[in-house]
Amino acid sequence: MTGAGTQTEQATMKVAFLGLGVMGRHMARHLKDKGGHDLTVYNRTAAKAEAWVAETGGRSAATPAEAARGQDFVFACLGNDDDLREVMLGADGAIAAMQAGAILVDNTTASADVARELAEACAARGVGFIDAPVSGGEAGARNGVLTVMCGGEAETFAKAEPVISAFARAVRLMGPVGSGQLTKMVNQICIAGLVQGLAEGVHFAQSAGLDVDAVIDVISKGAAGSWQMENRAATMNRGEFDFGFAVDWMRKDLGIVLAEARRNGAALPVSALVDQFYADVQAMGGGRWDTSSLVARLGRR
Repeated sequence: MTGAGTQTEQATMKVAFLGLGVMGRHMARHLKDKGGHDLTVYNRTAAKAEAWVAETGGRSAATPAEAARGQDFVFACLGNDDDLREVMLGADGAIAAMQAGAILVDNTTASADVARELAEACAARGVGFIDAPVSGGEAGARNGVLTVMCGGEAETFAKAEPVISAFARAVRLMGPVGSGQLTKMVNQICIAGLVQGLAEGVHFAQSAGLDVDAVIDVISKGAAGSWQMENRAATMNRGEFDFGFAVDWMRKDLGIVLAEARRNGAALPVSALVDQFYADVQAMGGGRWDTSSLVARLGRR
């Protein structure tokens, strides 16, 4: 494992970044500015790529294939499995344009199955592949301190790790292809339960007429403390839910988790319940609210 603050001197690479959404636009910027790499970007909404280049530099490409051609590394941060298949394997897809010896790093939160599918397509062209979903939210992406969970071959990972570290504080190889995605599923399982527990605690404190901020201040110093408590309890109490990682995306992630659990036999009763609670939030019109909005369905006292 390495941290971005300890990364060793890295030669300038030719890098493409596909997907300039909430996370990707920041990650791409760190690859260019902090990593010092020669960057080409692609976004399905071309205007986003053009705006990014106007602000940050580098160049934009009209298709994934154009972006990927001749690059040492291709990074992707897209929405879901279908988006990945379209951009990587579809007409003008990136993988068919990549040169032998290049490496595809997929930062999308997706299924382990699609990771293995993309790895197979890469191997047919002599291209390396790492599935590398991230944790840390938009703030982590903006500040270049994401946690990156990787799956792939050790030799490929060793080449990719210094480049990934431009936007990360922790990068770790978890096992063969698909292991990064499976680790991210564990991450989302843990977050779902924590956020629901925190929402219930805030709601209970409100209902009991307590000073919620004072309650959180004291219990955060003990065994109940967590990142979610430190960063989301006060805003939960104020009914503020604009922090980047939307309920719609959490439901997508939990759908992947629950599908994998059906395959591997894991029992996830809390995750399944919280997924339904997020469906309630969507029905309230909160699909774009932050995941901490679970408290909203409990009602404010």
